[in-house]
Amino acid sequence: MEYAFFEDCVVPVEEAKISIKTNSFHYGTAIFEGIRAYWNEEEEQLYILFAKEHYQRLINNCKAMFMELKYSVEDLVNITKEILIKSQIKEDVYIRPIAYFKDLALTPKLIGFTPTVAIYIYKFGRYLDTSRGVRVKVSSWIRNDDNSIPSRWKVSGAYVNSALAKTEALLAGYDEAIMLNQNGFVAEGSGENIFIVRGRKLITPSYSEHILEGITRSAVIKLAKNELVLEVEERPVARSELYVADEVFLTGTAAEITPVIEIDNRKINGGKVGIITKELQELYFKAVSGRIDRYKVWLTPVYEK
Repeated sequence: MEYAFFEDCVVPVEEAKISIKTNSFHYGTAIFEGIRAYWNEEEEQLYILFAKEHYQRLINNCKAMFMELKYSVEDLVNITKEILIKSQIKEDVYIRPIAYFKDLALTPKLIGFTPTVAIYIYKFGRYLDTSRGVRVKVSSWIRNDDNSIPSRWKVSGAYVNSALAKTEALLAGYDEAIMLNQNGFVAEGSGENIFIVRGRKLITPSYSEHILEGITRSAVIKLAKNELVLEVEERPVARSELYVADEVFLTGTAAEITPVIEIDNRKINGGKVGIITKELQELYFKAVSGRIDRYKVWLTPVYEK
């Protein structure tokens, strides 16, 4: 049986249901995170990746949305471990925490309501094709401006913007979308940060380009600098740079490291996964499953030994 955390209790997931009158359901004012846990067969251990970092971001974003949760980072990590153990999870899995206003009220505001948090498990698998790579389209939809709905916060209502871009790409026969910001520079994918490779340099849009402050993005930068001794440059990226890049890849908790092999019908690296992308993938997948000791600080083991 699978369990979830709901209304301050660990319950069978079938019992974790909200009312159709729930305020955040109507106005998109929930804050969520996506967290992966990876199963290490040799160690018989389940590792939660960046558990503390994700919950710290959740709490920070909640405060920005006038949601004062009564749970600490440590509380939320322990609750997550409890539902994974109780659900007897021994495989790669995705975890979805979501904070929302539970009040049964119809007013679009952020004050005078009661915030709560729910956590459940989702057997996600691969979000995108990390082995062969994906074809992407530069979207006609513009990324949310920071003075509109900040993309650095994982606010559920903001993802209408992502859904429009992703759907446009899928209907056009692509796998994913790349979104530009209000200034015409590259922002990110519909749900991923983006990197381009030029020579031995990684280039990625900076936080000021209306992007999510990606946790996987930060991990990839660390791997690139420490393990591959690459220069990393954070700056505005023009759309035209995408087409002349040696390699392009997307990063995110769900997307992990996904190679981009074609953009707007222009092949990247001859339509094949690039060498640097492949090296970063191999390092990343070893690190997140506990196979590189120096990166075990990223991981929270679930089962007591």
